[in-house]
Amino acid sequence: MSVMEADRPILAAEPGASSDAACACGSGLGLSLCCQLDLTKANREPVSPDFASTLSRMADAYRDRELVLAEHMAHAALREAPAHRDALGGLYNVCKDTGRIAAAEALVRRMAKLYPDDPMVRMNAALFFRGKGAKGEAEAHGRALVRLAPTASAAHVTMGLVFNVTNQFVSAEHHLRRALDLGGPADAETLGALAIALRGQGRLDLARDAFAQAVAVATREAPHLLIAWADLEEAASRFDASETLLDRAQALAPRDPRIALGRATLSRRRQAFQEALDTLDALEARGPKDQVAALAMKERGLVFDALGRHDEAFLAFTSFKQRHGAWTGHVYAADHAALQAAWLKDFFTAERTPHLLRAGPRTDLPQPIFVVGFPRSGTTLVEQTLTSHPAISAGDELPIINRLIERLPSLLGSLGAYPGALTELWVGDRAGMIDSLRDIYLNEAIRLGATRPGAAWFTDKMPLNETHLGLIHLLFPQSPIVQLVRHPMDVVLSVFSNGLSHGFHCATSLESAARHFALTADLVEHYKTVLPMRHLDVRYEDMVRDQEAQVRRLFDFIGEPYDPRVLDFHENRRPARTASYAQVTEKLYDRSMFRFRDYRSHLTPVEPILRPWIEKLGYGAEAD
Repeated sequence: MSVMEADRPILAAEPGASSDAACACGSGLGLSLCCQLDLTKANREPVSPDFASTLSRMADAYRDRELVLAEHMAHAALREAPAHRDALGGLYNVCKDTGRIAAAEALVRRMAKLYPDDPMVRMNAALFFRGKGAKGEAEAHGRALVRLAPTASAAHVTMGLVFNVTNQFVSAEHHLRRALDLGGPADAETLGALAIALRGQGRLDLARDAFAQAVAVATREAPHLLIAWADLEEAASRFDASETLLDRAQALAPRDPRIALGRATLSRRRQAFQEALDTLDALEARGPKDQVAALAMKERGLVFDALGRHDEAFLAFTSFKQRHGAWTGHVYAADHAALQAAWLKDFFTAERTPHLLRAGPRTDLPQPIFVVGFPRSGTTLVEQTLTSHPAISAGDELPIINRLIERLPSLLGSLGAYPGALTELWVGDRAGMIDSLRDIYLNEAIRLGATRPGAAWFTDKMPLNETHLGLIHLLFPQSPIVQLVRHPMDVVLSVFSNGLSHGFHCATSLESAARHFALTADLVEHYKTVLPMRHLDVRYEDMVRDQEAQVRRLFDFIGEPYDPRVLDFHENRRPARTASYAQVTEKLYDRSMFRFRDYRSHLTPVEPILRPWIEKLGYGAEAD
């Protein structure tokens, strides 16, 4: 299964439906003209002299927002030419605008299959899947678009928008600035996207400047820009500035639900919990849809949790997951995850690993420190601590290992996929390429801004990098690997209460989060038995109980002198962009230790999955 397929929800016709029945996707077309259409035989060209008039009427109706008429004209055109690009595009626009997302998805997929070399089709597909949260598919279409139209500014803006949602902010900035260099307009969309790319890199003052420019040049009301800017200020704990921006947005769009959501978040951060609930109650009464509805439930859960109303919090988190899943269509790709783990364990064996080639050291460049651990296990806390030291710069979540894995077969000239492609390194003319792979990683780290002058190290905190500890060890056998360990019940509860997309969408349910935790923990234990890694387990609870002792131990392991300033990690000016961004701006606290106890009755279904790991990781009666 590819990344694109893992993102893809399953759309199927109703069992036993006739070809004349209305298609289950909701397009309004019959099955034979929609999801059961034979694309190899479908007519792309009109035969009637009135076809052009039909298309013109469709376009005019859509422009005038007469969507019922536009849909009627699109249906008429598609009955004559079911594969006509503009007719499909017209119906896609109507379905998208009327909230028929399944139909819009079916249509945009059909257009991409029929017209893979059409830049406009690829642009529509990239933007659709970006909006839906199917990041893998959005990126694939965006890349195809840039290849098809490398000198079109709109192609680069689209690629920048996609890279923003995949957290590849340096690449996003590259494309957005390229769009401007090509003569594209310095409009609100481009400048606003540039602001988001700059924020993602931690360049907050430049991001503020870009937001200000975007708002200034907006030809139409731009509340979404003000809301995004307000979100930046909230994350930076500049609450008054955030509130002022939300006030400006509300003056332009009084009923925009994102404004109410932003106000609720601000109230929670200010510990005005009842005010937050009142705002969320009013928002829920208005019936928000899609992503806002999901995020409002997540915010409600966080407020209830802070108030100690844990049963209500869990119900809110459950509703958040249900709404988020309905919006994205994501489900845990359990079979794919299990297959990957099996392949890795079968390849990295005690018999094979001694014979796998390792890269040599590079003493002329900063080297990576890999901070690994299941999401919500304390990796951000440790990275903020490490990067408070003058010898260590912050790489944050570097996507390089995953990208390298995608490219390995072609780089090594292998017909097989990773990890089997690594056997090419045993062939004489490939033997030196392990060093080349190491250098690709280091060059990408430099390009992404992970290094800085004077620093000997940089961090790589990509979630679930521990899945690929085998490759990491081959590339950097001397690099420190810091493994965060936290009580499994706490980890799974925290993953469930946050919107994470890593790990084959394992966070879509409590059970899938627990299953992926167990799968990953088992793989890590396997690596530890077959590889001589430079590996250190750091227990989150020990960090909380005795911060200085654990931090000294951490720096002894890395080989850097202890600096007492690192204990004040909360003063690290580098912004964290993970779900724990607010926590790491505070001094170390213990209220997140054994938080699962407050939710014990709700976690009963996953305890059998996690119990073996609770024991193996050394959490006994004290935590239970």
